[in-house]
Amino acid sequence: IIADGAAWIWRLADDRWPQARQRLDCYHAIQHLVAVGRALFGEEKVRLKAWLKPLVKQLRADSSLKVIRQLEEILTTLPAGATAQAAVAKEVEYFHEHQQRMDYRAGRRAGEPIGSGPIEATCRQMQCRFKRPGQFWSRKGDEALMCLETFWRNGRWHLLFPHTHFNPARN
Repeated sequence: IIADGAAWIWRLADDRWPQARQRLDCYHAIQHLVAVGRALFGEEKVRLKAWLKPLVKQLRADSSLKVIRQLEEILTTLPAGATAQAAVAKEVEYFHEHQQRMDYRAGRRAGEPIGSGPIEATCRQMQCRFKRPGQFWSRKGDEALMCLETFWRNGRWHLLFPHTHFNPARN
């Protein structure tokens, strides 16, 4: 299961698919690193990028623990009560909460995605196909059409109609 950090998603995953591996969307995790960088450097983009680049590399290389330790070190250097301290503390807590879900190296080795982008893009394509203005589908018709669409997109049209040489891409 790949998702952002929303607690309800992980509770649902634990309830419905307790055996599933869970992975925090890598790009979502990077957004949280950017939030720390903005708290530290404001709008100084050059310093932000220089600080962020090695942390992103570590995170993707399955060094989430190293990233968390670095954030904790930064937290100890910030003055108590500072706005930056509160922002960094919040993100450190976030990374601790999701540490077990940030094994991106294992995901890549298994050929699994580390982000939800491809999934979100597929959902968007399907939604555009089925939710255009003026289109309304019954549940039965929607499921049948989705089945046909999926066979076509996956290049398996011939499994539905093996007796023809129909190519829907040329239709």
